[in-house]
Amino acid sequence: MADPRFFSLGGPFALNVLADIGGAKLHGDAHPDAMIEDVAPIDRAGPGQLTFLDNTKYLPEFEKSAAQACIVNPRFADRAPAGMSLLLADDPYKAYALIAQAFYPVPPTTGQISPAAHIDETATLGLQCDVSPGAVIGENARISENCRIGPNSVIGLGVQIGEDTSIGAGCSLSHCIIGNRVTIHPGVRIGQDGFGFAIDPQGYVKVPQLGRVIIHDDVEIGANTTIDRGSGPDTVIGAGCWIDNLVQIAHNVTLGDGCVVVAQSGISGSTKVGNHVMIGGQAGLSGHLTIGAGAQIAGKCGVMRDVPAGAKIGGIPAQPLRDWHRQTVLLSRLVRDKGTSTDD
Repeated sequence: MADPRFFSLGGPFALNVLADIGGAKLHGDAHPDAMIEDVAPIDRAGPGQLTFLDNTKYLPEFEKSAAQACIVNPRFADRAPAGMSLLLADDPYKAYALIAQAFYPVPPTTGQISPAAHIDETATLGLQCDVSPGAVIGENARISENCRIGPNSVIGLGVQIGEDTSIGAGCSLSHCIIGNRVTIHPGVRIGQDGFGFAIDPQGYVKVPQLGRVIIHDDVEIGANTTIDRGSGPDTVIGAGCWIDNLVQIAHNVTLGDGCVVVAQSGISGSTKVGNHVMIGGQAGLSGHLTIGAGAQIAGKCGVMRDVPAGAKIGGIPAQPLRDWHRQTVLLSRLVRDKGTSTDD
């Protein structure tokens, strides 16, 4: 059970209701009216609790689990312990996600505005917005219905925020337009100056950054990520993107819809990333590149050239993933055959 100090439990729910929520089917003699009180990890779940199996690594835990019910792919149904009710799903993890959301829904906004917040008289707030102590909402900012503004966050001049959007504690938003149902975790910085300067023999000349950041609907941005505004063109984050903690996105970058960017990655200025691209942790992308739709970039990859759509790449400098793996194996064999180590 999740710690009740931090999470509010919904339910209980009947097994057939959970099957409907998760898009799953009851299997065999599973009783549709059996009540499930909570979700739990496969090795800790017990009576009244539901778990899931999505990775064959956990088959031994599944086979001895005390969970009352489990979401599982049909091909593993015959491995279930006696007495366990099964919900069959082609994608158990997705089904679990939907069911867990039902047990632990996001609390609704209450419309509470702290007297310790500062809201400019020209700013507009929609109905049922929560504004925490220390928050600052600047001149002509527009915040739509059911939004949350966390403690000590700053919403700058003219910023627009769509409905059902959550801004965590200590965020700074300027020069940006945020869509609906966006989640921005604590410490995020959006819309600050891009890293733009001209080189002069006497030093550097700052280039004014005259663009914006546009974040479309259903985006989630992890803690302490930074997204710079464009230099003239906008920096754009497409709908449904998931951006992890500690990511740097530079000026004029465009992320297509449904991209995933993992922690500590950096995308340099004016790079265009297509739809549904996956970028692994600590990857670095040079500027002015085009990354084709559906490409997959391995962690720690150094990308210095355009990447075709659907390509899988890794290594420094980036190369086809299969070639990188082959080179790693060959290098290991070379070192072994010489009877030495990489430290010699």
